[in-house]
Amino acid sequence: MEEIEAITAVHHPVRRRIFDYLGLYGASQVGSLARALDQQVGSISHHLRMLERAGIVERADDPTGDKRTSWWQIARRSFSWSVDDFAGSPADAMLARGAQRANINAQIGRLSAWHRSSDPDPMWSRAAFSTDTLVWATADELAALSKAFVDTIAQWARSIDRDDESDESASERRPVFVFAHGFPTTP
Repeated sequence: MEEIEAITAVHHPVRRRIFDYLGLYGASQVGSLARALDQQVGSISHHLRMLERAGIVERADDPTGDKRTSWWQIARRSFSWSVDDFAGSPADAMLARGAQRANINAQIGRLSAWHRSSDPDPMWSRAAFSTDTLVWATADELAALSKAFVDTIAQWARSIDRDDESDESASERRPVFVFAHGFPTTP
């Protein structure tokens, strides 16, 4: 089970952006993070310390060997949790529900931003997708779908490792956000 401190730390909007940036680009210097995320260096440093306390990021060695700069990298790639994990503590359950709302808002916000944008490359518009379906399933079957989906995305991501410089399509790659939700409902 995830610690509530990790869940609440990573679901702060700026911290989520830091986590995503480090996940995409690897170890980065604080100043580079601040410029990329349009934030002040002091603010980025504060959020990095909060993420470090929660075990989400860790200090990294400066690749140039310069000890005067502060470099950071993610300490873990993913989180798996449910609000139900915190049912034993009303205070933690409230924090988990807040983090869940923040996560959903971030996901929907990204999707909305994509639809508001006008990408000049129609190839990307054709490649983007949306899918949904309504089927009968048990809780165990839904859990199996979740695991299969997560495993498929992880396998797909490994197959297109962005650090493979010999790959001719590497220069055409962009960050791609993939999310799906599966939950019980009524028609």
